[in-house]
Amino acid sequence: MALCGQKNVSCEPIFPVTSQLIFVANTDQQYDAAGAKCKDIFLKKMRDYGTAWRILRVSSLTDQLFIKAQRIRTLEEGGVSKVGEGIEPEFVAMVNYAVMGLIQMEMGNDGPIELEHAAAEKAYDAQMSAAKALMQRKNHDYGEAWRDMRVSSLTDLILMKLLRVKQIEDNRGKTLISEGIDANYQDIINYSMFALIKFQEAEVN
Repeated sequence: MALCGQKNVSCEPIFPVTSQLIFVANTDQQYDAAGAKCKDIFLKKMRDYGTAWRILRVSSLTDQLFIKAQRIRTLEEGGVSKVGEGIEPEFVAMVNYAVMGLIQMEMGNDGPIELEHAAAEKAYDAQMSAAKALMQRKNHDYGEAWRDMRVSSLTDLILMKLLRVKQIEDNRGKTLISEGIDANYQDIINYSMFALIKFQEAEVN
């Protein structure tokens, strides 16, 4: 039997290497790059405004997220912005609003409004790390299926998650079999991050 390496014997793999394998290897790096961009905006705004967002209740942050997602959908359908900001910065804002919401759920509204910057950054990193770990688990189960989705579909999924969150909030946080608000917020972070990764890839290509 001829072996790979012998004369006139091809060494091409029996199973072709697909781009999916390359994507799996790169997702963590792309996620980190998008996350660094979001964190940079978060830290710069914290230097300008402090942690004034701590005054907001989670339901208020949910409404802010809904406004951002609805604006993205409007721009996707109309294609024209009259205030000078495009779609990508809105996804960055949604990541940061969702992180703020998760921090609020963990800290509650009884603590100080103004946080030490180091403490706020640490809390931000903890929530992003948890969201990334969730992304990695779901990617393992679903095989990077999000890469075949349009950004507009990610927008719709975010809007659906927000409508669910608003219903849960109206029910005072009670659910029968559904995930809680925090799990939906983590999904919103990851859908937004997937959109940002797609924008990164579009710039490269």
